[in-house]
Amino acid sequence: MRGRGLAATTVLVVLCGGSAAVAETTTAGTGARSARNIIYIQGDGLGLGQRDLLRLALKGKHGELAMDGLSATGLVRTSSDDEDEVVTDSAAAATALATGHKTRNGAVGVDTRGRPLETILERAKRAGKSTGLVTTAQVTGASPAAFAAHVPSRDSQSDIAKQYIEDSRPDVLLGGGEDWWYPKGDPGLWPDKPGEESRSPYGNLVERAQRTGYTYVRDGDELRNTRANRILGLFANEDMVDYGPDGVGKYAPRVPLQQMARKALDTLSKNPRGFFLFLEEEGTDGMSHENNAHGVIDAGRALDATIAEVLRFVRAHPDTLVIIGGDHETGGLSIENYDAEDTDPDQDGPFGVPGSKLQFTVDWTTHDHTGADTPVTAEGPGSSRLGGTVENTDVYRVMRAASGL
Repeated sequence: MRGRGLAATTVLVVLCGGSAAVAETTTAGTGARSARNIIYIQGDGLGLGQRDLLRLALKGKHGELAMDGLSATGLVRTSSDDEDEVVTDSAAAATALATGHKTRNGAVGVDTRGRPLETILERAKRAGKSTGLVTTAQVTGASPAAFAAHVPSRDSQSDIAKQYIEDSRPDVLLGGGEDWWYPKGDPGLWPDKPGEESRSPYGNLVERAQRTGYTYVRDGDELRNTRANRILGLFANEDMVDYGPDGVGKYAPRVPLQQMARKALDTLSKNPRGFFLFLEEEGTDGMSHENNAHGVIDAGRALDATIAEVLRFVRAHPDTLVIIGGDHETGGLSIENYDAEDTDPDQDGPFGVPGSKLQFTVDWTTHDHTGADTPVTAEGPGSSRLGGTVENTDVYRVMRAASGL
């Protein structure tokens, strides 16, 4: 990413959860000053503690994750514009990132009065670019929805699905959440667990999507084999990750995030005008809610492998802006030295540090979100403007300025 023969396309990568600064830059070897492609990669709930945990557990004390190797790094302030709460939820945080406007918690793509806000994805679509939403959460969940839908409540997921296929029409929609697309009584492909059921009030939205030009894929093989330019894939009833406390929750999505990202890049990059792509690993948030450090590590490993996949694409398409970040921090995660006599039940571990005999534990302060700033890392045109401390709304402004949208 630092001038290793990058040519042709400029990519901006922004990683939320590191340090951030905003300024136009020229991609080494290309002279490009604008981003044809924008890739926003989100580790949901990914704070500094989660980043440190992943680096120590996966790469060692002096190692570096793929997400650490970008040229711009900063911190993002995450607060929402909510009269009753200091700490943001995912809906308000994603709306700020997607639109440049803060809003109340629970609101998706609308301001505090419920008025729709145009998103960076919608601007890209209007400019003739291809667009995509890829997540291990429900594809109609709060974070992806904030980039392509407008509803007063994040709970209105069937309304979000309907808006996807009728209004914003992302070219690639991959994730979980099948229950919001099928009517009650039609379980779809994935068996419902206790408490789950199909609930679309608009009939079969999968069939409606197919009638409007989407190819529906149901598993990894079908996703791999399709050559369609417009793809809908639903790979779980709800989120693609089975959450639970340490020893119970397992990170095992049926279709890996890396595979979904690869297909999205292959599909969207066919458009000579470029694309906007939102990629999200939900497991870092869900496992942090459960205070499951082993699960956070597993989800983070998948996230970093996906980032490495994206960076391989960026080397061939250097006119891409890549941003990697976290919408908020979850769990109040902190790293502590291992003490065999410390029997604190809130601790996870011990975990070994690769390349050493060192061990550490993970401590948690909450099962909810915190108000901590999140790290952001980025590469590509405009990425230097994310160095320093910025508001989450500034991430939107960087993407818009870098791409001319």
